[in-house]
Amino acid sequence: MPKAETDGSRNPSSLTAYISNDLENRIRSGDPDTSELSLQALAAYYNVSITPLRAAVMELVEKGVIIKLPNRRLRANPGKGRKAEPRKAIAVPPTQRDWNEVLIKEVVHASLSPNPTYLREDTLSRKFGVGRSIVRQVLSHFAGAGLIDHIPRRGWLAHPLKVEDMHAYLEVREVLELKALRLARARLEKGELERIRDVCTSGAKGNLPDFDNSLHECIINASGNRYIRQFFQQYVARYYTELFYFAAPETAVVEEMSNEHLAIIEALVERRWAQAEKLLSAHIFGQAVVLMKLLGKEQGPSNGRSERSGRQ
Repeated sequence: MPKAETDGSRNPSSLTAYISNDLENRIRSGDPDTSELSLQALAAYYNVSITPLRAAVMELVEKGVIIKLPNRRLRANPGKGRKAEPRKAIAVPPTQRDWNEVLIKEVVHASLSPNPTYLREDTLSRKFGVGRSIVRQVLSHFAGAGLIDHIPRRGWLAHPLKVEDMHAYLEVREVLELKALRLARARLEKGELERIRDVCTSGAKGNLPDFDNSLHECIINASGNRYIRQFFQQYVARYYTELFYFAAPETAVVEEMSNEHLAIIEALVERRWAQAEKLLSAHIFGQAVVLMKLLGKEQGPSNGRSERSGRQ
């Protein structure tokens, strides 16, 4: 049976609504697994704690969909089961990771403002229909990573993007990703590289949401270095990835990115390591050009790439 894959970071009210709607739908569609019910069995099915589950069951008891027997056991109301009624797909509420991805976009948009901008918990809560506690929890993680500042009694402050910070991040990213590539040489599988190449080829003329970025993940994972992996999983790296995606929606940019990936893959498949590193380095710092255009600025010589781009 499919499970909700829930965790304690879900919004309890949304989780209760999901369980209530899904369980009612299962009962009304005549799902045989709902003929005998228990909180333990339901908790295992939905992979949740008892608290949101009990609230959902009580809602269905009040609606008459579930019957509470004298011995306190639960049973689906046979009069509510209609096997002719098709089962509907009920959307699973977002996980904590989902809210990280949603709210980091808000940080990106705020950081593109020329002035410091406050992210308001109540505003974001109403905008996305989620409890303020979830918004506060995610924003506190961002603050801990240094993306935003928490100002007591005022809120969460996002600062304008600094060009020097962008270049500093790309410098660190280049060092770690080139190191990952050197560590990954013996572990990179030709078949996996060819699979990624096929995906890049098919998506070379697509839109950014369809762009396959798994080449970087393949290299980083193949490095076998968990500290390098952790760097690219942390919030700052995800912020700059989202920032670049926001800055590069044009089809022409997506095609250029795909072609750059294809050139790197070809070099890796043929074990031309020095060329692969040079192409990867140029690809990483090519993102600075796109971001500078977004900021309406010319890329200055102070980033040092003219001297370092050919170094291998």
